[in-house]
Amino acid sequence: MKAFVFPGQGAQYVGMGKELYDNSPKAKELFEKANEILGFRITDLMFNGSDEDLKQTKVTQPAIFLHSVILAEVMGADFNPDVVAGHSLGEFSALVANKTLAFEDGLRLVSQRALAMQEACEMEASTMAAIIGLEDEVVVKICKEINETVVPANFNCPGQLVISGSFKGVEMACEKLLEAGAKRALPLNVGGAFHSPLMEPARIKLASAIENTHFSQGICPIYQNVSGEAMTDLSAIKENLVKQLTAPVKWTQIMTNMIADGLTDLTEVGPGNVLQGLLKKVDRKIPTSSASIAF
Repeated sequence: MKAFVFPGQGAQYVGMGKELYDNSPKAKELFEKANEILGFRITDLMFNGSDEDLKQTKVTQPAIFLHSVILAEVMGADFNPDVVAGHSLGEFSALVANKTLAFEDGLRLVSQRALAMQEACEMEASTMAAIIGLEDEVVVKICKEINETVVPANFNCPGQLVISGSFKGVEMACEKLLEAGAKRALPLNVGGAFHSPLMEPARIKLASAIENTHFSQGICPIYQNVSGEAMTDLSAIKENLVKQLTAPVKWTQIMTNMIADGLTDLTEVGPGNVLQGLLKKVDRKIPTSSASIAF
């Protein structure tokens, strides 16, 4: 079983997508269409902006989405998944790549999602932290014991879990988790508490946008963040996309389930190689690669 997976926020870098734009007429056409849809030249920020430009959620999310889905499109017949998955934002990239969503609709949803999340971040100061070297069950238990908003947000791989919540909640949880034996508790440089109850205002806005967007039957199943399982039912896919904003990303479960279902190789489509590294923490024997184009 061949899987193609799509990265989420944090994989961005200045210059991402420029080689595609310069060498593929199809890629250039899609990038220019994106500039028109978004109402600003995101390509200028992607190719020549600063790190600070790219760190803005309203820029980061559509930028990573565009790099990923345009790369998948330009790959042509080399993009031949049996299954797809995407980490957080990457779930939208995966749904465009497997033809569940049209390019234009996917981009509009990602842009609306990013703006809604940025607004939610500005409503209440919040943050995230990576917890290294502790069992998932211990992290879940300690978060429940904190009398502040803090929840497990990203189950990335065994021994690596990201927590999310108010500054006070995350700080209190980090202290308790270090006492419980965590090797490290690293505050993350993010705009807010993604995949936590503090994203509820964004979830409500995204729910309305998703309800008014057309979804088609995809060319293959998608393993979704909320369930960790392969999905083909469109109503369930839409429901899971909405839930995703306030629910944890079950990436460890996605990888475990893919392996159980017969995963033979994994290709990461988009910037970076984080998802390949996470699979290696689950099973080092499965071959991984980055999607590439020979111009």
